[in-house]
Amino acid sequence: MAKGIFAAACLGVGACLAISAPAEALIACNPQGDCWHTERREAVPGLALEYHPDDWYFHRDWRADPFHHWREFHEGRGYWHDGVWVQL
Repeated sequence: MAKGIFAAACLGVGACLAISAPAEALIACNPQGDCWHTERREAVPGLALEYHPDDWYFHRDWRADPFHHWREFHEGRGYWHDGVWVQL
């Protein structure tokens, strides 16, 4: 009986792990050089966002890069445009 309960619990945990997708950690950058941390890719009509792996942030010298500007994480769906958060 205990083996059956253990097996059912293992199957339940396995099913939960299989259907839960891990959050994607990304750095998004817009054509103006604003870059920010995001957990999803956004489709913004008329705007081509560039996505990088999350560790891309640590491989940059943000002070020496004249083009890219780091923007803080912002809640909700949206994107940075010339230093201003645009809510979707």
